[in-house]
Amino acid sequence: MNMTELAIAYPGLLNGMITTLKVLFLAILGGISLGTVLALMRLSGIKVLEVPAKLYVNFFRSVPLLLVLLWFYFAVPMIYFWVAGKYLQLDAAFASCVVAFMMFEAAYFSEVVRAGIQSIGNGQINAAKALGMTYSQTMRLVILPQAFRKMLPLILQQCIILFQDTTLVFAIGLTDFFRAAYVRGELMGILTPYILGAGAVYFIISLSASIGVQQVQKRLRF
Repeated sequence: MNMTELAIAYPGLLNGMITTLKVLFLAILGGISLGTVLALMRLSGIKVLEVPAKLYVNFFRSVPLLLVLLWFYFAVPMIYFWVAGKYLQLDAAFASCVVAFMMFEAAYFSEVVRAGIQSIGNGQINAAKALGMTYSQTMRLVILPQAFRKMLPLILQQCIILFQDTTLVFAIGLTDFFRAAYVRGELMGILTPYILGAGAVYFIISLSASIGVQQVQKRLRF
């Protein structure tokens, strides 16, 4: 693979990486948001909230991510075309990937958030109650800010794993960075160098992010 071939492939690879980062960002945003709600439901002590949240987490942690992607690939397009297609200019495959990753990762983020909340001493909750704060105010203003600070390294580590898992969108035809490299390599008749090059890019990004997480841990003194 020479510089000319790389220059020709560059636009497609760049667009693939942009797609990968879009899926990653939306999945992290949705996963953490939904995961926080699930964690609060499990810690609420209210059975009607606790039981469904527990079932949700156990279910998605017990099935392969690829299977979840395939489920949503066939389910989301119907919802997309009937509901969102008129308002959101998104590809159905892209939408299905985002929803699948978001709902799958929410189960893992919820456990991280739950552990973070439980690491905060009861004294903090009692002090908030003494000040007349409601449960929602206590969680929003006192507990969650401290919990997220403690669990930040774990959240970042899960985000790295999610970045690596985005390669699974290859199975449903979404052109992410890995698929862009595969298709270009196949067209050029030099598949192996492109696959190895894509692997090197994922390795460098993941390694750099892991080193960054270690620095965050040092700064937070974990």
